[in-house]
Amino acid sequence: MIEKIPDLPDNILGFTAKGTITANDYESVIIPAVEELFSRKGKVRFLYHLGEDVEGFEAAAMWDDTKLGLKHLSGWERMAIVSDIQWIRAAIKIFGLVIPGEVRVFHNNELTEATRWISE
Repeated sequence: MIEKIPDLPDNILGFTAKGTITANDYESVIIPAVEELFSRKGKVRFLYHLGEDVEGFEAAAMWDDTKLGLKHLSGWERMAIVSDIQWIRAAIKIFGLVIPGEVRVFHNNELTEATRWISE
């Protein structure tokens, strides 16, 4: 399940994930919100909190994530990924090298710091 994080500045999208992340989560929550913000802004900041409740991703959800990232490759100004899940942290550090914007990985106990950084 994906929930939008409320009360972020206008150029920032934030989401919290719980349980198993599905393609439907991307197609009904994340993708429409990202596309709407890109229609209004040239650059987007993205905060993604994958907390302790995350059980995993459906393969189709990971594919949707990849397609969305590549579609707007040059539009990501800053990306903050908050998670203690080691394989996610490692993947973001590797794939973050090809994203033109700034990418930082934070631990779950650093959510406030990640929110502050993405908002600077």
